[in-house]
Amino acid sequence: MVGPLKKLGLILLGALLGFALTLNFSAVADKATTPAGSPLPIEDLRVFSEIFGRIKSDYVEPVDDHKLIKEAITGMVAGLDPHSAYLDQEAYKELQDGTQGEFGGLGIEVTMEDGLVKVVTPIDDTPASKAGIKSGDYIIKLDDAAIKGMTLNDAVKRMRGKPDTPITLTILRKNEPKPLVITLKRAIIKMKSVKLKELDPGYGEIRISQFQEHTGEDLANAVEQFYKDNKDQPKGLILDLRNNPGGLLNSAVGVAGVFLPPESLVVYTEGRVADAKMHLTVTPENYLRDASEKDYLLNLPKGIKKLPLVVLVNGGSASASEIVAGALQDHHRALILGVRTFGKGSVQTILPLSGNTALKLTTARYFTPNGRSIQAKGIEPDKVMADDADAVEATLGIHESDLTGHLTNPTDGPSKAETAAKPAEDGATTPAQPVAPPPAADKAGKPAHKPGAKGDELPDPQLDAARAYLKQELAKPH
Repeated sequence: MVGPLKKLGLILLGALLGFALTLNFSAVADKATTPAGSPLPIEDLRVFSEIFGRIKSDYVEPVDDHKLIKEAITGMVAGLDPHSAYLDQEAYKELQDGTQGEFGGLGIEVTMEDGLVKVVTPIDDTPASKAGIKSGDYIIKLDDAAIKGMTLNDAVKRMRGKPDTPITLTILRKNEPKPLVITLKRAIIKMKSVKLKELDPGYGEIRISQFQEHTGEDLANAVEQFYKDNKDQPKGLILDLRNNPGGLLNSAVGVAGVFLPPESLVVYTEGRVADAKMHLTVTPENYLRDASEKDYLLNLPKGIKKLPLVVLVNGGSASASEIVAGALQDHHRALILGVRTFGKGSVQTILPLSGNTALKLTTARYFTPNGRSIQAKGIEPDKVMADDADAVEATLGIHESDLTGHLTNPTDGPSKAETAAKPAEDGATTPAQPVAPPPAADKAGKPAHKPGAKGDELPDPQLDAARAYLKQELAKPH
């Protein structure tokens, strides 16, 4: 763990996924009960009322009632877990914009560390990436306002704004002797969550940066394009989920369904209420947004269910990314290559409230098809291989288990699933062979690279290893 970490959250599209929740305060009589039927803690509520009154009467400056109640809600929910949150009107809209893949801002995913905003990653083809902002940068000032003392939500609000309006960021960067001052203009950020790249003839990489509303459909389209480009004779595919913080659960089911047979179990959840107990299989009702939507899995190339597949993960792969990786691993459908994932194995339900606000509440833990709880443990790859130094540093070495108030893992080891994973079909990739890092250049040519902050190419050893593995598999007798 790098330094004393006050708060960590993998933030989708530069937006904080939470701070506070709601409070229903009704203590009319000693016999009053909560919706669950248990008595209200009257004595505790009396203490709360007394403190509220003291602040109103004795604090050095007048304090608005709404602010006091909202801060009380924040404190109440902050003790639940790191992922539950109260979403006010602005935060709720930002969450909706993020899952729909469009928002106005700079194009960076950020977190808060030691009172400063830390860049997790710049989003490709956005003002931030074009200006040279890098993973690991610390933002210490926004225009003339110091970050110290702001919440992450406040900082994100300042970074967002109307397109073409300027903002100046003061940045601390490792190995730079003095702060960097970078001025850039805001833009409408339309984030493509799925990107296809040809590696060598017959070999492709599909990068999923997060799980949005259309991610499953976009992945299906990318697969169809990959087959078209390779004249229906592709040799292998790499699914890159590194630094993917998650997103929508139904999109995760759709993504897994691209590679798994129909009816395959992708994930199941366990919670206290009936709605939190689900078995999500590759069936349309579990991955389509509504019944009228076209089933994007129907017309996939048939070979995609058996095409050799490698999934890349790292410490920044969380939540929906872990669901997909865990499902493909349990079904022996892909080799998982990288380092242990983040370990966010809980489900957050968005509960709309009055006034265009919402409650984001942790309602269940999720389990892989073979009954593994990922919570605070993550997915262990079949082949352990560290990413390049910049990517490792970007994740800070932090996992769910390092977060204050994280949920515990309900099992010490693999638990028996209520529904076991189906056996792999004949011809499916079985992740049993170790993968050696490739040399500087393999027989097919130059090693794979990934985009740098300004569009330049940086070495990508994980991608090189994945490509080498696929070629080794193809060379084996079948």
